[in-house]
Amino acid sequence: MTHLTSPFNPVRPSKAGFRSQWGRLYGSSYGLVLSATAAQHPGPVLVITADMAAAQRLEYSLRFYMAEKEISILQFPDWETLPYDRFSPHQDIISERLTTLSRLPDLTQGILITPIQTLMHRIAPKSYLDGFCLSLTLDQKFNIDEMRLRLENSGYNCVSSVMEHGEFAVRGSLFDLFPMGSKRPFRIELFDDEIESIRTFNPETQLSIEKVDKIQLLPAREFPLNKEAISQFRTAFRARFEGDPQQTNVYRDVTNGIASPGIEYYLPLFFEETISLFDYLPDSTLLITADDVNTEVETFWSEINERYEQARHDLEHPLLNPDEVFLPVNEVFGHFKRFPRVELQHYEHEDSQAVNFATEAPPPLNFDVRASEAAAALKQFLNNFDGRVLFAAETTGRRETLIEMLRDNDIQPMQVENWQAFISSEHKLAITVAPLEDGLLLREPAIAVISEPQLFGLQVLQRRRRKKSKRDTDSIVKNLAELTLNAPVVHDDYGVGRYLG
Repeated sequence: MTHLTSPFNPVRPSKAGFRSQWGRLYGSSYGLVLSATAAQHPGPVLVITADMAAAQRLEYSLRFYMAEKEISILQFPDWETLPYDRFSPHQDIISERLTTLSRLPDLTQGILITPIQTLMHRIAPKSYLDGFCLSLTLDQKFNIDEMRLRLENSGYNCVSSVMEHGEFAVRGSLFDLFPMGSKRPFRIELFDDEIESIRTFNPETQLSIEKVDKIQLLPAREFPLNKEAISQFRTAFRARFEGDPQQTNVYRDVTNGIASPGIEYYLPLFFEETISLFDYLPDSTLLITADDVNTEVETFWSEINERYEQARHDLEHPLLNPDEVFLPVNEVFGHFKRFPRVELQHYEHEDSQAVNFATEAPPPLNFDVRASEAAAALKQFLNNFDGRVLFAAETTGRRETLIEMLRDNDIQPMQVENWQAFISSEHKLAITVAPLEDGLLLREPAIAVISEPQLFGLQVLQRRRRKKSKRDTDSIVKNLAELTLNAPVVHDDYGVGRYLG
């Protein structure tokens, strides 16, 4: 049995404003060191990444190294829109964001992952979620008309058949509802004016799945759209923009209770004040920044101002100033100082006060099908490595394929359920299922995790992530505006699909 203790539990800063540097964290070692840190820290851990792709990779890595630890891993995802876009985020994204915000007040220990660009958005105050959350339980009094009005004020849409988050449907004594944050929709059956039963159901087949006793409802948007909020918006809009507000589409839409595409970039007008994600976190939070987040803050702030200057002169679509919608650079760094902070880097820190871990860059071990022995590089590594090795396949199907290929080359790994099972075993060679893009190479103790991209290259991954290229953002908006529902599209990160709005 291998023990991973002190090398991955360095002394953490405990006072606000204090900073530590941890370096030489190659491959997927971020996930390993953060899993140990979260288990030891008596409070939440906020991990800030350079972008959304890095946040996703880190989440996969953390779930692998923390498979059997009862510690929450939350993500506060990006809207996946450009600054000041006239497109709204998908409801599933809003659902995950609202779920995360609702869980933070009770998060005494756990990890929250978010990209720095997302962290720079101003968001709704805590009172908004408190005021618009609702619980439904068995035998509770239920007035369909009142509930319908309340849901519509919370941003839910009444439809004929519930299919996605933020929708509800009324059919006689049945009330179907797909709350934000829920994995499945619910079917509420009424007897007179009371809730007789609550069941989850499959929206595709409409068949019931299981009974539940309670539903927790979150609002369907990150801002209210009831009578009071509309009045607040109208007053704030007139105070900020000159001219006749009726000439602007967004003002007319909100006045009529319609959430215009891109309304999220007017979110501050719905509240007397907005806050940041930092304000949802307790003082016991440990702040961890991965890679060069400081540079990304400056880069994103420049992008925000560039987008603002490009579109600010459109009188039919006036924009709020960047510092009203986003946190300026100095505010971001000011919030950093509110918490103890750790900076993670792949390279080795030369500062004598820094902590450098015993990890090395995982080597490429590509199968070369054109060579006389395809697995020559892998065999050479295994012969020279005096330690234990765990192969990580992306899926169960890929695992079976990889096992067959390895056995064809006289490599016989044992199957294990996860990382903890491997660490607790005595297996010299093992294989498991984990969608890791990066492997791991430890020298103390000697352990290697070999991911599929090390063997076959990045093209084997189902989730393709290409480096963001410089684009003409005006062309992007124009092309999206020309799309029709169900049109075939090719997404830079996710491949071929259909446009669903």
